[in-house]
Amino acid sequence: MLSRRAVSLVVIALIFSHAALANRGITAEDYFAFQFISDARISPDGRQVAYVLTAIDQKKNRRNSSIWLVAVDGLSAPRRLTAEGLNSNSPRWSPDDSRLAFLSARNVETPDPAPGGAGAPAEPARPQICILNMDGGEAQVASHLKNGVTVFQWSPDGKRFVAVSRVGPSDQVPRDAHRSDVRHYRHILYKFNDTGWYDDKRSHLWVVDAVSGQDQQITSGDDWNDTDPQWSPDGARIAFVSDRTGQEYEDSHNTDVWVISASGGALTKISDHAFEDDLPRWSPDGQRIVFAGRTTRRQFPKLYVADAKGGAPSSLVVDNLDLIPVGVHWGPGPNNLRFESGFKGTTQIFGVDFAARSVTPVTHGERSVHAFDINEKAGLMTYLANDFEHLDDLYVAGLDGAGERQLTHVNAKLWHELDSAKVERLPYDSTDHWAIDGFLVKPIGWQPDKKYPMILSIHGGPAGQYGVDWYHEFQVYAARGYAVFFCNPRGSTGYGQKFERGIVNNWGGMDYQDIMAGVDAVLKQNSWIDRERLGVTGGSYGGYMTNWIVGHTDRFKAAVTLRSVSNFISDDGTRDGAYGHEDDFKGFLFDDFNQYWNASPLKYASNVKTPTLILHSDNDYRVPLEQGEQWFRALKHYGVTAEFVIFPRENHNLTRTGEPKHLVESLNWQLYWFDRFLNGNKDAKPPDAPSSPSSPPSPSPSP
Repeated sequence: MLSRRAVSLVVIALIFSHAALANRGITAEDYFAFQFISDARISPDGRQVAYVLTAIDQKKNRRNSSIWLVAVDGLSAPRRLTAEGLNSNSPRWSPDDSRLAFLSARNVETPDPAPGGAGAPAEPARPQICILNMDGGEAQVASHLKNGVTVFQWSPDGKRFVAVSRVGPSDQVPRDAHRSDVRHYRHILYKFNDTGWYDDKRSHLWVVDAVSGQDQQITSGDDWNDTDPQWSPDGARIAFVSDRTGQEYEDSHNTDVWVISASGGALTKISDHAFEDDLPRWSPDGQRIVFAGRTTRRQFPKLYVADAKGGAPSSLVVDNLDLIPVGVHWGPGPNNLRFESGFKGTTQIFGVDFAARSVTPVTHGERSVHAFDINEKAGLMTYLANDFEHLDDLYVAGLDGAGERQLTHVNAKLWHELDSAKVERLPYDSTDHWAIDGFLVKPIGWQPDKKYPMILSIHGGPAGQYGVDWYHEFQVYAARGYAVFFCNPRGSTGYGQKFERGIVNNWGGMDYQDIMAGVDAVLKQNSWIDRERLGVTGGSYGGYMTNWIVGHTDRFKAAVTLRSVSNFISDDGTRDGAYGHEDDFKGFLFDDFNQYWNASPLKYASNVKTPTLILHSDNDYRVPLEQGEQWFRALKHYGVTAEFVIFPRENHNLTRTGEPKHLVESLNWQLYWFDRFLNGNKDAKPPDAPSSPSSPPSPSPSP
């Protein structure tokens, strides 16, 4: 028998062994190890799925995308198709399965074809259509458009592509010619958050021969963009979306669906509404085109069908559609459609029955199901799905959603090493009895007899939704010992048009009541939350509401506001959307100056007592940097503890598509502020402190 001392040593060894194997919580730096799957496309024979996998190169501070292939039967491991070091995306199968086309900048540089180009610097490579034969060999570049390709689609016979590229008068000027570097504009719209300052180039359509690469531009115009091209089933015509009023850059909202011959020529107008018509999809027989349309501004789009020959009014497909359709597919069969939409904190695929004029969900569950593709002949559909504890993976199921099977386990190795938090729904009533969806996340290692601080997070938009899908920041908060509460106040999508438009003339009104009623509800139901240690944060509209909250209550001990509006009066006219808030305030700024000022957090800056961290990007054209500057200086003027952090080279999408190092640092700034003011850590160090140790690179999981 073992002695008592020996038994004690064994027990201690087991304890230490278990501790060594214990999972850890998710960190901000885990972002560098995540891999992201997107744009999955099932092959025409239904046997394989091509998809894009994106990984982070931490040393080079960039994302690398490659194309992978996995069998639908799931019996073999995914394999990489494209070479390392060359970003590749948008995989598209040829109709006969023999080739896979994709976009990539295959060469480091391409010569300037313009006159005088021999002595001019080489232009950077643009993404072009490349073709990979599935029986082997290297990918071949198929298109040679000067400004590259942004979107493309195979013709039904597999001999051509329709491609979207950009072209403008400056393309005709030799690169070594003298050019003024001033920006000269004639229209009210001249910049956009994602792309920056507009140039003279516009998006148009080309038809490209898949063998010779010979191309023909089939649309043109300097005052509009042509997008979303869709081949007719017989390959003779192409439907696309364009605002041909000539007022696109004067803030017009009148896109239409058009049809043009694949060889160019006259246009046929298909849609018939005075506002946005888009998402055209041909019926299998080529006789009809379904599209999404609006008859008033800010209306939820409805589904319409029209004769593909044009000249006849469109008709509604579904009665009382109260969802926002995205990714519309025709089928299965000639009298059904599929689309995806946000729905009460989830995203699901929905089916449309023409005969019944009804919509029913095809997928279900507490998750986000999106980016779907269907193969009617094989009786299959593929889609990506994520939930609160996992990033996206690829799934296959029958057309009715039955028999679901997971095809990838992209971050499986990492999930086995991590302890992720769970989410629970917390529905409640607002002060005027509107039903609101709330969500609560408990800290990792939660113990019922302990008190924990809580962070209130508010989503952007306000036309957006929080829910049960993946949020890296919430996992990081929970791993640091914070409870997290979030909700979908009126103004959110996923609950119908009446709910979404409940924000009209109401910013800082009932939306504020909705959120604070949720805080009261979660505190009432969870006594373990320390009501003396509450933090608040949010980005864009969520940043606006963070500013509004601290100007109207001192319940919160710390606030972090990201890319936030503070002053509607100066925001309108300097943002990329010009005077874009008239739909929210029932009139232009000039018509009722006071309502804009009354809804501005800056008006209430003298009330703020909460220590506030302001994070903003210097290239944010959606909510310009001056919004953060005004808020910071006002708080400092009134003696509030405040700090201002500006991220160079970033725009409004910092926390989604910003440089990897900045995205991670943004999250660490939030952690620093909450540690300092919710945990009372006087020694909390900001991420830019010289003494802060750098985090080692995280291991890369296998796909």
